[in-house]
Amino acid sequence: MQQRTLGSQGLTVSAIGYGSMGLTMAYGPTDEQAGVAAIRRAHDLGVTFFDTAELYGWGTGSNEILVGKAVKDFRDEVVLATKFGFDLSNPATGFGLNSRPDNIRKVTDNSLRYLGTDHIDVLYQHRVDPDVPIEDVAGTVKELIDAGKVKYFGLSEAGPETIRKAHAVQPVSVLQTEYSLFERDVEQLFPLLEELGIGFVAYSPLGRGFITGTAKPAGQYDETDMRNHDPRWQPGNFEKNVEAVDKLTDLATSKGVTVSQLALAWLLAQGEHIVPIPGTRSAARIEENAGAAAVTLTQADLATIREILPTGGFGARYAEVPTWI
Repeated sequence: MQQRTLGSQGLTVSAIGYGSMGLTMAYGPTDEQAGVAAIRRAHDLGVTFFDTAELYGWGTGSNEILVGKAVKDFRDEVVLATKFGFDLSNPATGFGLNSRPDNIRKVTDNSLRYLGTDHIDVLYQHRVDPDVPIEDVAGTVKELIDAGKVKYFGLSEAGPETIRKAHAVQPVSVLQTEYSLFERDVEQLFPLLEELGIGFVAYSPLGRGFITGTAKPAGQYDETDMRNHDPRWQPGNFEKNVEAVDKLTDLATSKGVTVSQLALAWLLAQGEHIVPIPGTRSAARIEENAGAAAVTLTQADLATIREILPTGGFGARYAEVPTWI
């Protein structure tokens, strides 16, 4: 698979990455064996970029442990990314934010242990903590980089002011934010990322599975599945989004690809420093997603896609959309 460079600090990864959140949370019942098999199959197909987080294990480390187990035999061939920034001390009462330096250090040490590695390739602040100056966050990550525990610094769901302040203390290699045919807001930050030499990682690149042609209305998923509450799945928005995906599917079919491959290829066409990280437990889906790296879209294809979804999908991406500062 082709490689892409994220940022100006030397981070190089496969054009298609892998997001592991759904292996342990948010998308119904979990299956550790299937998760390990999925990650190993992705690696077989040339995927070298695997994304996890403290949050995905609800503070137990389960997601990072799963990822670490899956990549154990080829750890040196892949890039592991994880995240800090939540207060998970009492999951029963929900969780807040915590990017205090002492918590960053504690979470990083936990992540190293859970992943079974001596270094984390990319360490992200998962969400901006308004109670902790971003300069303190960046400074703490810089200490971890200097100590050899971390290689690259990343931010997630951060705005221009935060990005500039962090970058001035420790160069930011990559920003991760939701981006797909359904969600375009982050495009306003692309000029800044280009100016500062920061790469971009697109999470939920298939609209949480909506842009696969398999979406069901809210209420028809397992009770633990976040899509039951996602605005895009609610009556009114759901039907409009299905219609758009049907049109995208027609275009994909005319090119001999799937709608998922079309959507991932569209993301890759938006810039050479963009890498999507679709997640799935299905080996067949992994093969499909990896195949998107070889799909070429013409200017006519891109124009047709703009006609179908000129500004994104219908409905907000979250009931409470993060505020960028």
